[in-house]
Amino acid sequence: MASLHISVAAESLINIGGFSISNSLLVTFIVTILLIIFAFWFNNQAKKEEHSSFFVLMQTVFTGLLGFFEGVAGKKAQQFFPLLATFFIFIMISNWSGLLPGVGSIGINEEVHGQKLFIPLFRGPTADINATLALAIITVIAVQYFGIKNLGFFTYMKKYINFSGPIDFFVGILEIVSEFAKIMSFAFRLFGNIFAGEVLLTVMAAILPFLAPLPFLGLELFVGFIQALVFTMLSLVFMSVATMSHDH
Repeated sequence: MASLHISVAAESLINIGGFSISNSLLVTFIVTILLIIFAFWFNNQAKKEEHSSFFVLMQTVFTGLLGFFEGVAGKKAQQFFPLLATFFIFIMISNWSGLLPGVGSIGINEEVHGQKLFIPLFRGPTADINATLALAIITVIAVQYFGIKNLGFFTYMKKYINFSGPIDFFVGILEIVSEFAKIMSFAFRLFGNIFAGEVLLTVMAAILPFLAPLPFLGLELFVGFIQALVFTMLSLVFMSVATMSHDH
């Protein structure tokens, strides 16, 4: 019988031309394809005169989400909305995908150093540090993009490189350090919360398979939603601040 195997790193399933496909990357592909299909469906539904109930529901959700963003960043939220809404939906679905039946429980047994280990075929994308790090890097790049777009390149760069005085120069250095700190903060906050939740469910399922995981499953659904919202709202705040001039 294979022993309980919990790995911080995502397990590699196959290698194609030297490129490793891990179990978390496989689920990332599935989630991405489903979201692309949803986007095409939503776009086609929007062109019709009569809309389905599900379309009206999703349109209401998006409208409410935009209003929520505008309450924080004002009208500037409209230019951030496509990216932030994508972040929110992708992260939330990715968080919840790790709770689906079969994810983490369907796999193969491999013998490593004389010990049989269970290698799952599926793993939630945000339970892999590579996925959360990629999301964090995209977010920080987007912050710089919106800052330059709204203020201009030279005006925005004064935030980081300013020789008008020793204090301004030192503050610029701190701003550069803070941008790298944002990447680490974004990546490890999301990864830590989601990975810890999946480990908890795995351990509870191993101890008492049927009853013990149920309360924690409901808790993880809530945590998955909150973590997606926290990531999105922090991104919104950073983007909004980046569009303000240094003097402002």
